[in-house]
Amino acid sequence: MFRYSMRRQIRSLIVPALALTIAGTHAFAAEPGDVVAKVGSTEITEADLAFAAQDLGQELQRFPPAQWRSILLDVLVDMNLLADAAKKEGLDQSDDYKKQIDFLSMRALRNAYLAKEINDKITDEDVKAAYDTEFANFEGEEEMKARHILVKEKAEAEAIIKELDGGADFAELARSKSTGPSGPNGGDLGFFTKGQMVKPFEDATAALEPGQYTKEPVQTQFGWHVILLEEKRRQEKPTLEQVSANLRQKLIRDRYEAAMEKLKAENTVEILDETLAKPEEAK
Repeated sequence: MFRYSMRRQIRSLIVPALALTIAGTHAFAAEPGDVVAKVGSTEITEADLAFAAQDLGQELQRFPPAQWRSILLDVLVDMNLLADAAKKEGLDQSDDYKKQIDFLSMRALRNAYLAKEINDKITDEDVKAAYDTEFANFEGEEEMKARHILVKEKAEAEAIIKELDGGADFAELARSKSTGPSGPNGGDLGFFTKGQMVKPFEDATAALEPGQYTKEPVQTQFGWHVILLEEKRRQEKPTLEQVSANLRQKLIRDRYEAAMEKLKAENTVEILDETLAKPEEAK
């Protein structure tokens, strides 16, 4: 019963619009040529499962990993049965089918070229060199750690400042008097950088030294604030591990652009439809 239900779900994966690819979906420990099933005389191999995993990678995330191989096999069995039925109808001889095959072949060759000439040629040393270049003169953005007490009326805020001047504990006053959501936590706002707080609040905080609180209430659209600055610091430089994935993607994009510029310079590309031409070419 479960397998029948699952098959009904996975049939929705067999749609022409799917063109999804992922890296690393194929993690099977078998040989690519190992035959896992037959549909008539057609063999389905581990390599076929791997290709199906690449094409349906994101869709597979809807299911537990333990079911992936079984799902992929069901997809391939259904695809083979449908493909055989299409051949019997003569659909493989249609012009539309042949054009689609040409397109899919072109896409596969593009992907193979990008993998071999760009992706696979980016080494860990390249990523490290990009890291050293990009973060050579890194100066982290300033962060401020503050607490605040938020009240509705200016007079309330002024009274709180007088209590602080008399030695009252800021966090305790925040717990008992602040109407803001941080009140129960002693008014703690954690660290924040420029642009994360409304400007009057940010400007007042930036004017303080660590350990100081505002001597005048600060008004924002939320009410009246009394602010205590606890700490200022610079953000630390990210580690190579933290940014390596982004750096690798940037290298891929840069090398892709360079490869395309080179190929376009070596080949003639004509846009015959003026409505598709670049603006400077259409004038």
